[in-house]
Amino acid sequence: MNNSYIHIQTETLNNNCPECFSTDGLQLNFSQKITETRFYKAVTNDVICELRCKVCDTDIFPVRWTDDIERIIGYKKKAFTPKSKSFKLKRITWIFLIILDILVLLGILLAAGVIKI
Repeated sequence: MNNSYIHIQTETLNNNCPECFSTDGLQLNFSQKITETRFYKAVTNDVICELRCKVCDTDIFPVRWTDDIERIIGYKKKAFTPKSKSFKLKRITWIFLIILDILVLLGILLAAGVIKI
């Protein structure tokens, strides 16, 4: 099983960076989790947000957030709408299900006496 996150949206913040104190570089990135296996691909409701300063090239972890940054991020999280949850079967799964249906139908027809071997 392969779990990965896809980038959904980037928000630019005008707050001061806690590291370099620049007001130009803070970016809030929203990413959503995708689970992919050999048989299906699913978009989940699991969303993460990461704060990064592009000026000093630093990830800003929640421990370093100021009260202003926390308020803005809280607002942005409420305003963010993730992709809807979805589940998609891959081609190999559909082929397997069709073959299984055919085998079950043949078993029923054999048991009912419609087909004789």
